[in-house]
Amino acid sequence: MKNLYIVGGTMGVGKTSVCQHLKQKLPNSVFLDGDWCWDASPFQIIEETKAMVTDNICYLLNSFLRCTAYENVIFCWVMHQQSIIDSIVEKLDVNNCEVKCISLITDESTLLERLTADVKSGIRTEDVIDRSVARIPLYEVLNTIKIDTTNKTVQMIADEIMQL
Repeated sequence: MKNLYIVGGTMGVGKTSVCQHLKQKLPNSVFLDGDWCWDASPFQIIEETKAMVTDNICYLLNSFLRCTAYENVIFCWVMHQQSIIDSIVEKLDVNNCEVKCISLITDESTLLERLTADVKSGIRTEDVIDRSVARIPLYEVLNTIKIDTTNKTVQMIADEIMQL
């Protein structure tokens, strides 16, 4: 039985860092960041590009799920609406797989601190701060396991996920 970890959360909450760590800790694992499937300039959010990125993600995840070399498939993306999660899961072959949908959450002050540091180091642009903070409450209503990342290290968060 394979494990599929679907990890969502607002920008700056720690998804990529946690999932990279999980990839190292879990046996025979592979990691896909949804952002890798939609890296365009200019970044256009229209129906056609939204459908394309979902198709890209599902193609890769299904390939990983079919591959006998992997026991643990790890996927992260913003996924701030249940319909996004559902539209991905419904296109996956998860018959021999335990699906674990997780939302990483944090409080506003912690998120502001993390994003401000990212902006100062050039990792992100300043416009991400307001968009990310506005999405915090959206994760509370999702049908996911919530893991609060406030005052926790990447290792601590990864350990919580591995115990699910």
